[in-house]
Amino acid sequence: MISLHPLTNPKLSPLSFHPRKPLKKPRSLTTHCLLQYNRKPQLAGETPRVVVITSGKGGVGKTTTTANIGLSLARLGFSAVAIDADVGLRNLDLLLGLENRVNYTVVEVLNGDCRLDQALVRDKRWSNFELLCISKPRSKLPLGFGGKALTWLVEALKAREEGAPDFILIDCPAGIDAGFITAITPANEAVLVTTPDITSLRDADRVTGLLECDGIRDIKMIVNRVRTDMIKGEDMMSVLDVQEMLGLPLLGVIPEDSEVIRSTNRGYPLVLNKPPALAGLAFEQAAWRLVEQDSMKAVMVEEEPKKRGFFSFFGG
Repeated sequence: MISLHPLTNPKLSPLSFHPRKPLKKPRSLTTHCLLQYNRKPQLAGETPRVVVITSGKGGVGKTTTTANIGLSLARLGFSAVAIDADVGLRNLDLLLGLENRVNYTVVEVLNGDCRLDQALVRDKRWSNFELLCISKPRSKLPLGFGGKALTWLVEALKAREEGAPDFILIDCPAGIDAGFITAITPANEAVLVTTPDITSLRDADRVTGLLECDGIRDIKMIVNRVRTDMIKGEDMMSVLDVQEMLGLPLLGVIPEDSEVIRSTNRGYPLVLNKPPALAGLAFEQAAWRLVEQDSMKAVMVEEEPKKRGFFSFFGG
């Protein structure tokens, strides 16, 4: 099996892992963890931190990641603004259940029809989380809108009278065309979302090179839709295989979970579920690591005996 453990001192990490002696061949994938709710994560880096969430390939879970990471940051006590930079196919408001409250967008702000604070939609569940959409569906974006305009927008958020947010999350559109270039321009760090299939990995490798060319060096990845049964049957690449292929620090591993579809249809992110879903817990831990600029490492270990009673994300 494959277990994950933090690269930093385990006493400072929100998770506690127990690696075992490695085998020549992994048999299954599991994550053993102990959540620590007795402290708040230490915010690392200069704020506000501008993070673009991207992948290159569509349908791997960028918007789901943005919604759940954003609300997890709010639940941890940090202020966050999520910008939906997908102009043509806006979906972040649907996943957050805020579609009926988006009255103004960045287009109206640029045209002088409203103020920036009027375009920001504050979540009623967590007031320190806000949503900002670039444009309305089926509306035409101004020809002059690009990386410079989005950079101006980020600078305007930093200069707000009520104070700059701790995090500005940018939900990047799929592909590597003009929308991608616009979304990554103001960012200084990136979260790359991928799934354990060759098409997603090839696109992720291409996007990594483009991010580095744009000067973004702090790149971490989230491996989404991991299925233990397929890894055991050697029909899916393991997290260790993915990390070895891309060579990126691992921010989180999200298991395949039917609750994702239910939460999407309800406009109620996974991290708000009670009791929490497995995928929701994984997103919360990824948010914790993002705050502390921590990362995980996949290693091969022998199978843990079930009588140990450790909590396992992916079965064991």
